[in-house]
Amino acid sequence: MSTTPKLFLVTGATGNTGVTTVGLLLERGHRVRAFVHSADARSERLAAAGAEIAVGDLLDFEAVSAAMEGVDGAYFCYPIAPGLLEATAFFAQAAAAAGVRSVVNMSQISARRDAKSHAAQNHWIAERLLDRTPMLTAHVRPTFFAEWLDWYWATDGSSGVIRLPMGAGRHAPIAGEDQAYVIAAILEDAEPHDRQIYPLVGPVELDQDGIAATIGDTLAIPVHYEPIEIAEFSAGLTAKGFPAHLVQHLSNVVQDYRDGIFAGTNDVIERIGGRTPMTVQEYVDAHRDAFSHDGPYAIPAPVSAS
Repeated sequence: MSTTPKLFLVTGATGNTGVTTVGLLLERGHRVRAFVHSADARSERLAAAGAEIAVGDLLDFEAVSAAMEGVDGAYFCYPIAPGLLEATAFFAQAAAAAGVRSVVNMSQISARRDAKSHAAQNHWIAERLLDRTPMLTAHVRPTFFAEWLDWYWATDGSSGVIRLPMGAGRHAPIAGEDQAYVIAAILEDAEPHDRQIYPLVGPVELDQDGIAATIGDTLAIPVHYEPIEIAEFSAGLTAKGFPAHLVQHLSNVVQDYRDGIFAGTNDVIERIGGRTPMTVQEYVDAHRDAFSHDGPYAIPAPVSAS
């Protein structure tokens, strides 16, 4: 592997995977251009660490094209929101025109041609689009992030509950920062990973009861899993004001979860990223503050009739 510093573009640079990717590449002596949606305290921290900041929108072709100038490799990460295919087309054209050599694409484990989630199907199409460019391409497909543990968490301060429609499904939660080690490693040495798809999973597969028990043991409070139906889940997210595109996606991938799409373990984080991924216990212990209050996606229990 060459030790010559390269310039890497990291989109979604203030997000769960992006911020650690930026930090790792800087620590390894590379230059990083952090593409952010707006200038704020998070982007200021990246700048203080040594990153060049580019402010723009992935749906703005001119902004994306400007950010590609002089870039050797790029990390493409688009949120669960409308516009993925347009953003991918803009990104691919801008990167190819600028002579970018490689891209690591953040996809998802449910990405497939016949996915019922519009976002998951679009991720599969986006993968195929990027594979048709001259760039070296690698796609990472994570299972549910460990961040789900606190996003859907509800607590009264002395106990906790996870209200989700996961049935008896299982998965091995994977933290965004652990995924960044794989992303950074592929960016640094892209050729061995060309046209590869990597499922990213944590070290221990658990069902929701097992996850609840582990959280409870770590926080030393009683925690239980309360299964709900998908319709209640969807209605709860809608009532909290989440966009229809996101609700449609989440409502369908939880069925995928029940069907085993998110299950499994592997050694990708260790083998490519050179890092042992965090267990649920380690994640909760490192993010205790997030479990002191309800998460933003927490589905409230229905009000009992008097």
